[in-house]
Amino acid sequence: MQARLIAVRRQLLLGRLDEAAVSLAGLDPSGLPSSLVAVAELAAAELALRSLRTAVARAALERAFDAAQRARVPALIAEVAEARAALDRSAARTIHAGHEQPLRLDQVEALLASDALVVDACRRGLRAGDRWQSLARRPVLFALLCALAEGWPGDVERGALIARVFRNQRPDETHRARLRVEIGRLRALIAPLAAVEASARGFELVPRDGRAVVVLMPPIDGDQAALLALLGDGAAWSTSALALALGDSQRTVQRALVELEAAAQVRSIGHARAQRWLAPPLVGFTTILLLPAALPPE
Repeated sequence: MQARLIAVRRQLLLGRLDEAAVSLAGLDPSGLPSSLVAVAELAAAELALRSLRTAVARAALERAFDAAQRARVPALIAEVAEARAALDRSAARTIHAGHEQPLRLDQVEALLASDALVVDACRRGLRAGDRWQSLARRPVLFALLCALAEGWPGDVERGALIARVFRNQRPDETHRARLRVEIGRLRALIAPLAAVEASARGFELVPRDGRAVVVLMPPIDGDQAALLALLGDGAAWSTSALALALGDSQRTVQRALVELEAAAQVRSIGHARAQRWLAPPLVGFTTILLLPAALPPE
């Protein structure tokens, strides 16, 4: 049973949520030791969290905490307690009409279920109710969309769009022409959900059906946010692998890692070419799912 639960954890880490749901549904926790019941409920909670069903996740974590207390395994109790605490932490930020606000995971769930037009910078797409338009493979168009959404309900100046999207502080006619081309592509892509209209200064985003526009952002910006996201999978990464995944130089990644290590947000093992980077250990314990030895009897 422990091996089957580790297999479920693997499916969750790989993002195979449907497979993990089927595997969990086939597990019968009745008659199991409390320690394995807690691990099963932890897996169920993670599946619910990745599907943004926070009420289901909270209930599963309550059951996991009760089982961990009965099992009296300190590492397991700490892991469940950390997972419960994560529900009350900031999971994202929103930018709405020029105002920024942190959100918990349940508030993110409520936002995505609302009538707002959500520019999702976490998944890189545009959502309105049940409709979803991915822009994950269109980075220039998504950068344009984010800039327009952050400027809503007003317009955004052409020079500001060029500086942000094309990273050019001295635009000429070629940049303005390229901006018009990219705006046309963006218009066509998001037409069912919103329009992009020209103004005297630049362009503005106009949602269909009079929806409000909200930008959903990761809790922190920049290279450090991407590094923490990659290290969050629990694997040990080399600096070169992180640089390859992020598309940055190793020197840039190394500087960011040193800053994160000083803030106790990452840790390193090994030296020189053997050095690897990981997320910090869970309150000093190795996660219970990685323990190869049999769990102690009740």
